[in-house]
Amino acid sequence: MFQGASQLTLDAKGRVAIPAKHREALSTVSSGRLVLTAHPHRCLLIYPEPAWEPKRDEVLRASSFEPRAALLKRLLVGFAQEESMDAAGRVLVSPSLRQFAQLEKQVWLVGQGSHFELWSEAGWLAEQEKMLAIGADLLPPGMESFSL
Repeated sequence: MFQGASQLTLDAKGRVAIPAKHREALSTVSSGRLVLTAHPHRCLLIYPEPAWEPKRDEVLRASSFEPRAALLKRLLVGFAQEESMDAAGRVLVSPSLRQFAQLEKQVWLVGQGSHFELWSEAGWLAEQEKMLAIGADLLPPGMESFSL
């Protein structure tokens, strides 16, 4: 279970070091094999490879003749890159993915349970502002009884 947000730095080669608290779990569930891909909100998704495969297969089952399904395939599967964590727990973020998500030196790794989102600093700050602006209307349909 991946949770929490960590501010990280992309190195000169475009690598990001996965926080130590997540490395062991990633090594256990995927031997450090990860899939990085684009998300429609202009962040990246980082999945352990075994968790990505059913998501990929579900997207690929959709009709290529349905315009939105075709766009989703191009985005999620077309941008997907398989990478492995190195001995230092770093993972390479390809230039095309860095460009898509507008990643610069400072980035945010945000746990989403089964996977992570990787945000540019500006993108993550904008998402936080959106959350605050929605206020009490943040709960989506079906979660009206949710409480903390």
